[in-house]
Amino acid sequence: MFFNDKYPRGVVLLAHGAGAGMDHEFMVQMDSLLSGDGFQVIRFEFPYMQKRREDGKKRPPDRIDVLLQHYRQLIDEHSANNTPVYIAGKSMGGRVASMLLDETDAVAGFVFGYPFHPAGKPDRLRTEHLETLKKPLHVFQGTRDAMGSYEEVINYRLSESVHLHWLEDGNHDLKPRKASGMTQQAHLETVARCVKEIVS
Repeated sequence: MFFNDKYPRGVVLLAHGAGAGMDHEFMVQMDSLLSGDGFQVIRFEFPYMQKRREDGKKRPPDRIDVLLQHYRQLIDEHSANNTPVYIAGKSMGGRVASMLLDETDAVAGFVFGYPFHPAGKPDRLRTEHLETLKKPLHVFQGTRDAMGSYEEVINYRLSESVHLHWLEDGNHDLKPRKASGMTQQAHLETVARCVKEIVS
């Protein structure tokens, strides 16, 4: 049985996207919105981003096996504390989380802008593992995301465990155009509220 005096609802491990680290505005906002109500949010960085922070040199992401190993170690460490662990990430970080979901003790996963394919390359899908996923994965996606728009994703073959939550007119950062009358902040608040409802 899970129990933790300070964070009874669990820990959310939040991974960054390919081009920006854990102090990116999106990451900070999601941390702020998800923290509290019995949750602890832990933002972290993959090895290549840690090195970039040390010497200031831009690097491409690590190989996928390195990303997976790094994230898996964090999941294992926090699972050992008898606290529910939820894995989450922005774009690339969310993809890595989704690939580990069924292989670890994580309870569920949350992705903020899944990179279903590289921008401009809709034929290079990154969905194979999503077709057989067993644990619940909640994907929060902008309807006009260049890496997987509503019109594209509704035609993909995905496991019933993959739950899609659409943010109207949102781009890959869940940001709508000003003319839509909506705001990114409102979308992020909706996402955070939904996550907490799912976990409750």
